[in-house]
Amino acid sequence: MQQGKVSIVIPFKNTAHYLPECLDSILGQTYSNWEVLAVDDHSNDHSFEVLSQYADKEPRIKVFKNEGEGIIPALQTAYAKSSGAFITRMDSDDIMKPQRLQRMVDNLIATGQGHIAVGQVKYFSNRGISNGYSRYEKWLNGLTSKGTNFDEIYKECVIPSPCWMVHREDFERCDGFEPMRYPEDYDLAFRFYEGGLKILPCNEILHLWRDYDTRTSRTHEHYAQNYFLDIKLRYFLKLNRDKNRPLVVWGAGFKGKAIAKGLQSQGINFIWLCDNPKKIGKKIYQKELVHFDALKTLSNPQSIITVANGKEQKKIKIHLKSLGQESMRDYFFFC
Repeated sequence: MQQGKVSIVIPFKNTAHYLPECLDSILGQTYSNWEVLAVDDHSNDHSFEVLSQYADKEPRIKVFKNEGEGIIPALQTAYAKSSGAFITRMDSDDIMKPQRLQRMVDNLIATGQGHIAVGQVKYFSNRGISNGYSRYEKWLNGLTSKGTNFDEIYKECVIPSPCWMVHREDFERCDGFEPMRYPEDYDLAFRFYEGGLKILPCNEILHLWRDYDTRTSRTHEHYAQNYFLDIKLRYFLKLNRDKNRPLVVWGAGFKGKAIAKGLQSQGINFIWLCDNPKKIGKKIYQKELVHFDALKTLSNPQSIITVANGKEQKKIKIHLKSLGQESMRDYFFFC
């Protein structure tokens, strides 16, 4: 392991068109002690040739073929070749701001192990950014500016997959890229949370996140909603669930049904709340839905909230606070 060196792990597949901008942004970093470990996940365009041309000119860039198939084996292959004291990931279709590596290294050196350096992100696209991505960017950057990302980890992935850096020892303590669970970036965020790592606040945009129709997170089944919900439920039951307290599920839409089904598959009992008059008193999966006023009759419950509507979420939060309940202890927003 080389002190001060940053290992930049890059899985890539069919991104030949975007690779030059990505690699040029790394070459343009103000911090120069880095290595790129780029792994080709069976591209059928000329991505491998593009990266090989860069590697021929720049010894800090190394390119390999994936020893397995998929992003996680590609990440594992890259990490096995790395030698840096700091670990970060980069997506092959994105762009680093010139100061990204320097800012992250400085923050990690100043604070020591047990921390995650993150940066604010900005989406860009040749056809404009959707309202959904715009809201996600604003929400994520708001958390990053205060370092409170883990406070809302059950809503969405709170650490952008291509814009974080940790000490190698912390990375390995959190099992690195070992688990074969998708979406891999969300699973890693939960393991950082489980490992007690602290997020270092950042007010700078350090990463430009490209959006386009064939992006992996848009097209691959591993990034469908059911995978996200499986990970949320897995870590909630492992990290935050108190088995001595009644468990409540709010909402009977797609996410509410998926969570209910997941709980039933594990034999976990729960009370299913709803404010839809058409559903109250009816059964779904042989479980009766009851009015949310039933919450007042429960002794010290924990609630999983799957209601997606923003206005309704605010009402629920006000209601729960009036009952003296706290977020991430008594209730958890899963959307």
